[in-house]
Amino acid sequence: MSTPTKYDFGMIGLGVMGRSLLLNMGDHGVKGAGFDKDASKGQSLEQESTNGNLKGFSDIKEFVASLNTPRAIMMLVPAGKIVDDVIEELLPLIDKGDLIIDGGNTFYTDTNRRFDYLNGKGIHFFGMGVSGGEEGARRGPSMMPGGDKDAYNVVKPIFEAIAAKVDGEPCVAYCGTGSAGNFVKMVHNGIEYGVMQLLAETYEIMKKGLGLDNAAIEKIFTEWNEGRLKSFLVEVTRDIFRYKAPGADHLLLDDIKDEARSKGTGKWTSQVAMDLQAPIPTVDSSVAMRDLSKYKDLRVKAEGIYGGVEGKLDVDTAAFIKSLEEAFYFNLIISYAQGIHMLTRASVEFNYGLNLAEISKIWRGGCIIRSLFLQNIYEAFSGNPELEHLLLDNGVATEVKGAVGGARTVVSAITAAGIAAPCYTSALSYFDAFRSGRMPSNLIQAQRDYFGAHTYELIGKEGTFHTQWIPKN
Repeated sequence: MSTPTKYDFGMIGLGVMGRSLLLNMGDHGVKGAGFDKDASKGQSLEQESTNGNLKGFSDIKEFVASLNTPRAIMMLVPAGKIVDDVIEELLPLIDKGDLIIDGGNTFYTDTNRRFDYLNGKGIHFFGMGVSGGEEGARRGPSMMPGGDKDAYNVVKPIFEAIAAKVDGEPCVAYCGTGSAGNFVKMVHNGIEYGVMQLLAETYEIMKKGLGLDNAAIEKIFTEWNEGRLKSFLVEVTRDIFRYKAPGADHLLLDDIKDEARSKGTGKWTSQVAMDLQAPIPTVDSSVAMRDLSKYKDLRVKAEGIYGGVEGKLDVDTAAFIKSLEEAFYFNLIISYAQGIHMLTRASVEFNYGLNLAEISKIWRGGCIIRSLFLQNIYEAFSGNPELEHLLLDNGVATEVKGAVGGARTVVSAITAAGIAAPCYTSALSYFDAFRSGRMPSNLIQAQRDYFGAHTYELIGKEGTFHTQWIPKN
């Protein structure tokens, strides 16, 4: 009687991401077991396995029993209660010293709670952000683990093998203590929201403002992706402007509703940034625009009252496109700068010990926000790990100074024409406020003291003060 095969790694959830990651592991020689209540998904996994070293299970007990000990089990299931349910289902079947990994887009406080809960039972646990979508998971994602470092080191060889590679280096690295991995992924997704909205606004400017057809817009995105704007999201946008459904004579894009959905990670980023007092208006605007897009009926009614946006720009098209490229580059830098500043604040607040050079390095490949500019960020934080804000780096400042003129040209023109581009305008306003040695916030302090006796502070004088602004009768 032959001894049953034992597997080195277990995956719970054989949806798009779970199946793709496990297939990636199988390609790299890892003997992997996958569990899904839908038996057909396990069968498909086995059929797709190129090395025949992957096995699908639909019985959780058989799945757990098939794993070598100490067991390493990763969950790729929807965030929320389902994760807790899976953990509770596993607990009677696993032993002290086993390892559970949450690879979903989990809210960071849930990771902290689960770590404490499982730690009390002798089970190792950490959260890990995974970026890159289906193709990234299958061919090489960017991964952001955090929490139990010793536990991560056990599976580190597997994740380094399957990660995307840039200059031969794997795009995975231990991010920091506690829920650092999930937090870094959350901010990654916030930046992703911002850049996607910036691209949508750029499309609006080209289409309405310049009157360009789809072929001309595709040509511009193609050219941009061959220069300093080279990035996954520009590449995606270029490809969308090339795609026609089979048999169609027009772009599929033109048939898609203008109502954007979301899974909530952008909203999380905005909410947490406010708690941290780390302003990220580009992300905030992108979340707000997705929400506004859902009110289609209201927007149509408003168009009937106020008239639609013609938005035609009276400009030299070639010169304006050059300014638009500068503006988009400027906005991209500001988007990253806001997100990185949020990570800086979180590292202090939550004692994560984030290595921002390392994080920017693993974002260079595999992930959705990968771009050439991440190399600039890596160099900035490699040169000065204590850098307080990306915009204070001399190299980045040179890039910003060279692009901000284009941003001003574009924002001025589209504002006058009535084209809505809140990420363009908020990025420029953020920059102008950030470089202001003195903001008008002294008036706000005076107002607060006037109506609420909240006090204020004085320049060059210690203490807090209150004024009776209107003499009592």
